[in-house]
Amino acid sequence: MSDGRPPGAFFVALCGNIGVGKSLFAESIGARMGLDVYYEPVSQNPYLEAFYRDMRRWAFHLQIYFLAERFKAQKAMNLQGRPFIQDRTIYEDGEIFARVLHERGEMERQDYESYLALFREMVDLLAPPALLIYLKAPRPTLQARIAERGRACEAQIEARYLDQLEAAYHGWVPRIGRTCPVLEIDTESLRYPPGPPVLDPILARIRAEAQRRHVDLAPRPGGERARAGSPPGGLP
Repeated sequence: MSDGRPPGAFFVALCGNIGVGKSLFAESIGARMGLDVYYEPVSQNPYLEAFYRDMRRWAFHLQIYFLAERFKAQKAMNLQGRPFIQDRTIYEDGEIFARVLHERGEMERQDYESYLALFREMVDLLAPPALLIYLKAPRPTLQARIAERGRACEAQIEARYLDQLEAAYHGWVPRIGRTCPVLEIDTESLRYPPGPPVLDPILARIRAEAQRRHVDLAPRPGGERARAGSPPGGLP
């Protein structure tokens, strides 16, 4: 690749704030296109509940866990060589969540700098997505969706934390747009799961990016799709 990173499988990644609906979009796109889907490792995460009880105590542990799991999954799916869909990106680990936790004082400077050094080394070993889909919604909508999916640990999420994450996304998306194409979608008024009027233009954009890169997006033989992780219930 022109930026010096090694080539990888064609993949489309979804990003966005907590509760915006990434997993249902990933599931819907994967089902329509017959592509493998990698879901964010939420249900099996050993730190998530403890983190929401005490962010300062568990922030570093949580971020290291997410970073390692996302790196392993993306590397494995690249090695398989098939096009895939990714629910949340490795970039968000460092550029959004770890950054905000450090700015909030939940992650010490030395831990944050050590984390960033590891994050940057990992990112340099991975090719960026062929298309990044940025899902957006205002905070009240995010809060309603978080409440709807009913994860007990997320009942403690502060409005200020969601606002800080959203501000970080607003700063990061233009920067990542210099590395890969970005498609922004306002989900405030959408009903889930997204239907054809919403999905059809997205699928057309994915096919256009694949055609530009000379990638065949034909479904896997037998129509079965691999899943790394598992889709969490409700609206991630």
